[in-house]
Amino acid sequence: MKHKLTTCLAVLSAAVLSGCATCRDCCGSASPFAQYDDVATVQRLELKRTSESWDGTALPDYLKGKPELVVMRYIFPVGSKLPWHHHPVINYGILQQGELTIVGLEGQRQVVRAGEPIVEMVGPIHCGMNTGDKPIVLDMFYLSQDGMPLAVQHPEIDKSME
Repeated sequence: MKHKLTTCLAVLSAAVLSGCATCRDCCGSASPFAQYDDVATVQRLELKRTSESWDGTALPDYLKGKPELVVMRYIFPVGSKLPWHHHPVINYGILQQGELTIVGLEGQRQVVRAGEPIVEMVGPIHCGMNTGDKPIVLDMFYLSQDGMPLAVQHPEIDKSME
């Protein structure tokens, strides 16, 4: 990893010194946000507005009491599978990289791709798996309270996701 970072920094330094317009010009890859490089004014992009989770279930009312907001970044290796779990709190996020397939206990499925928002189920048991060809980078935002778990595991469930 250190060698890869050193190589990337050397290429970026050479790009800056030689006047390359973008990383793609020199490295063959672009930032996931390269599409915004030439924006001249502040942009507001609503990615999602909903009162339902990804499977269409209504989200519960907010908790009463002092909130605790939690931001998590998850990295899932290619081919990895999460155990069956449920969330006791509202949570949503953005898949920054990869392809995530979420499966509900009743068989419902949702495929989320890089750049797409996801509103998780609250209460129902589900799991997820990396069905893409690169590691998943997933940023999630939880509306919780002090001491509440973000997820509750269900190791007693032995059901194939595929």
